[in-house]
Amino acid sequence: MKFGVIVFPGSNCDRDMLHALQDDLKQEVVMLWHKDSELPNFTKDDCIILPGGFSYGDYLRCGALARFSPMMERVIEFANNGGKVFGVCNGFQILCESGLLPGVLLQNDNQKFVCKNVYIKSESTSTVIGRAVGNKPLKIPVAHGEGRYHADAETLKKLTANNQILFRYCDEHGEVHIGSNPNGAINNIAGICNEGRNVFGMMPHPERACSDDLSNIDGRKILMALSHFN
Repeated sequence: MKFGVIVFPGSNCDRDMLHALQDDLKQEVVMLWHKDSELPNFTKDDCIILPGGFSYGDYLRCGALARFSPMMERVIEFANNGGKVFGVCNGFQILCESGLLPGVLLQNDNQKFVCKNVYIKSESTSTVIGRAVGNKPLKIPVAHGEGRYHADAETLKKLTANNQILFRYCDEHGEVHIGSNPNGAINNIAGICNEGRNVFGMMPHPERACSDDLSNIDGRKILMALSHFN
């Protein structure tokens, strides 16, 4: 299988993702330009990644313009046909704007950009990522100004009932509480998936936790889970 990493104007984590996948995890990676309208030779065994950054300068809303790029039209078709799609930070915002994931990402509750290591914990083993990472708290960096996940009560009820909550913010011991929440996200939600469990989005950056040189490889299990998807 191979990974496709989309490059939008304003992306600033596309090369981080390329490095993590290609150099640290030894995966095949194809860079995809936002103006292209084809996904060359991609199948459902492959995975499309929407990286972090500030696509289109975050004009209007984060991810609002990227949703209408030619490449995103193909990604939406790819996902609706069962293809794997994974969005990180701005990529998560784009997935919500495109309707591939429910809810929205709002400005952090402290109205400040947050950049630090946080801990997240898998909510269940009902997804391929959840099974791969287990119950161990993972130390993963965040870097965002609009990362506060929000959804209405009915959507939250559905996410919980369908086991679509991928990660929650926690402390280093795995305890989920408001003090471990870096942005005010409702119910400490750090990541979710769609009903079909082939589209995933999260605010923390696993690609920044894959290098031995950084003394943190907690992100490897998250990314490698996508290469063993079935």
